[in-house]
Amino acid sequence: MLFHPANLPYWILLGVGISLFLLVIVTGGGEDDFDFDSDMDLDVDADANGALDNFGPMQILSLLGLGRVPLILLIAIDLSLWGLTGWTVNAIFGVPGGWLASAVFIGSLAIALVGGRVLSQPVGYLFASFSEDTSRDRLIGCIGTVTSATIESKKLGQIDVLDNNRNLVTVTATLPE
Repeated sequence: MLFHPANLPYWILLGVGISLFLLVIVTGGGEDDFDFDSDMDLDVDADANGALDNFGPMQILSLLGLGRVPLILLIAIDLSLWGLTGWTVNAIFGVPGGWLASAVFIGSLAIALVGGRVLSQPVGYLFASFSEDTSRDRLIGCIGTVTSATIESKKLGQIDVLDNNRNLVTVTATLPE
């Protein structure tokens, strides 16, 4: 039942999702590729007929978790959940055939999209350390403490600086001429 040919699409979805997670880990995040406004507000107005105004595709994508994590992470979460959910339903209840197999496929997609929205926030925090800002500009305006005995002209000294994210960074410094 576990390796039944009907489970092949779910194994493929799970494998692609895990591969995307590994790609994110190896490449260091991928959040620079697609930037989406994560503070998007859902503005829903109802008129006298009960129809919704200002409810477009961006609000639907926001409801599905887009903007909480980089797009590649959201796709990895959704594909992994889709494969895992469909495979689990087939393994527990037996492999259905006909229209019931289509219902399991579409139902597991719906569960994966809702689950992806729920899991996107914690997974985003989990992968945040892979994509920390390492530029020198993040230290501008931060206060540091000299840790070397002296800092002189033409000699290097060390300074410990706390950046805006409260990360301790040790930098080398010298006095200007």
